[in-house]
Amino acid sequence: MKVALVNPPWDFTGSIYFGCREPHLPLELGYSKVLLEAAGHEVLMLDAHLCGLPMAELVAQVAAFAPEMTVVTTAPSYLFWRCAQPELRLPREFLAALGPRGGRTVAVGPHGSATPGTALRKLGVDVVVRGECEEIVVLLAAGGPLESVPSIAFRDADGDIRINGAPHASRFTDLPALHWPTEWVARHRHHHHRFDAKPDVPGAEVEASRGCPYNCTFCAKIDFRDKYRRRELPLLLEEIDGLRAQGVGYLYFIDEIFLPQRALLQALVGRGLKFGVQTRIDLWKPEMLDLLGEAGCVSIEAGVESLTEAGRAALDKDCRASTEDLTERLIYAKRRVPFVQANLIKMPGDDAGMIAAWREQLQRAGVWANDPVPLYPYPSSPDYHRLFGTPDDEAWERAHAHYLAQFDRMSDIQEEHPVPLAELEAACCR
Repeated sequence: MKVALVNPPWDFTGSIYFGCREPHLPLELGYSKVLLEAAGHEVLMLDAHLCGLPMAELVAQVAAFAPEMTVVTTAPSYLFWRCAQPELRLPREFLAALGPRGGRTVAVGPHGSATPGTALRKLGVDVVVRGECEEIVVLLAAGGPLESVPSIAFRDADGDIRINGAPHASRFTDLPALHWPTEWVARHRHHHHRFDAKPDVPGAEVEASRGCPYNCTFCAKIDFRDKYRRRELPLLLEEIDGLRAQGVGYLYFIDEIFLPQRALLQALVGRGLKFGVQTRIDLWKPEMLDLLGEAGCVSIEAGVESLTEAGRAALDKDCRASTEDLTERLIYAKRRVPFVQANLIKMPGDDAGMIAAWREQLQRAGVWANDPVPLYPYPSSPDYHRLFGTPDDEAWERAHAHYLAQFDRMSDIQEEHPVPLAELEAACCR
């Protein structure tokens, strides 16, 4: 089968999108491509965001390929599935322009994982994949009846929505090493979450683990990328060495939580690469922070979320360290790693004066802590379920309205005030 894999030309004007707006490697499409080709399929993979393709050119290239199946992602890379933009404007625009020339149309991403019926309705696709997508895309390409494919949603012959089972969790551990086109790597000049130096060589994103063993209330992962798994180290190092041979000098590990892993860090020592991670600082002992710095880490994004034990408990952080311990560990990390960030969430019980004093204390030590971020109850988060119950067809609209109504001022990491979801999705199917 001929299969097109598409990452749209993203534009987040007016969105609440918290993720970085620079292009990042579409890892979910990369994994799908390598598994599809191993199964004998012909694959065209296009990243309009990274390659600067206008929508019309993207559509023309897909149509010229004449695929029997077209897969489009609804969020820009696995890296941002947990904080995806709520609107489906760009994927819908691509699908509408492509029309029947794409063969069977398939959407992958967080939207269809959490709210499959909504994604089908708004996008007008034939199939929505629920959960991690690479293995399910291969099953769809095999061409059997949709009723036999797990973890998808589709409309049956009567037009009724059918949902086949729970969101999928891939094996992941033995996914082959990804090898990206040389021209893609050359264009990838962005070093995600790096602030110690200006990029002078290409960057890239890689994945050492998937999922997280913790269940924080705010984290939108329960419908995708939930179960914690580690990738086999030889495969990961093959991918990293391939990127290094293509001139990459900086890696960002997209892992939901980059846990201390001595074998990986020791393998990175001496490879001459810089890298960034997102993690929990309470899980790192000084010895492992020393090794993290020696391995080449130049950026740590650490989730602290609340400055009180009660606040962290309310978020189900399962954090056994005190605020003083966390502060000490952050400052220690800064002595080993050039940039360290402590993330805070806006909590009703946290004292503004205490937060300001803590941020000032960290700033004196060179650690940056953000102005607390307003909480967005993503439909795949426990917070959404606590507030509203099981997500329905209006889940994204409900979460969006709740967020806009709750706060009269956004945080210092947002560039603009978001607009209502209906305005963002005016072109989507209703």
